[in-house]
Amino acid sequence: MKIYEAIKADHEIQRNLCSKLLETVGDSDERKELWKELRKELEVHEVAEERHFYKPLIDTDKMQEDARHGMAEHHEIDELIEKLEELDMSSSQWKITMEELSHKVDHHLEDEEKDFFKKSKDIFSKHDEDKLANDYKKTVEEYRKSWPESIPGND
Repeated sequence: MKIYEAIKADHEIQRNLCSKLLETVGDSDERKELWKELRKELEVHEVAEERHFYKPLIDTDKMQEDARHGMAEHHEIDELIEKLEELDMSSSQWKITMEELSHKVDHHLEDEEKDFFKKSKDIFSKHDEDKLANDYKKTVEEYRKSWPESIPGND
């Protein structure tokens, strides 16, 4: 498996959770459970992706700006997660902010899948793509097991 396939598999999970979450209403158990799962997926994915996709690209001239852009979008997603954590789930503001998060996530995933992946194929060797995928998947698995404590800054 290549790094792109590993990341894209997690992107599908994120898209699905965002879509399901936007269909929920109020302070329901379903909304709470889906929100917890989405937050976990976004946070775990961010750590693994920055470590095993963006970090190797940050030192390259061709991808440095893209890598920085992707990490900046991660920060924007983090800020929306924090905002959602502070809001009452039954409020209209929560739903509006969740829509904003879903839009930001979709935009970020599109950037990666349509642009960053293509550019990085000129940088990573086939061996790199396989090794990065294995390392990425291992990190995701480890962090999912111990979330939220495993996420840097969640102490």
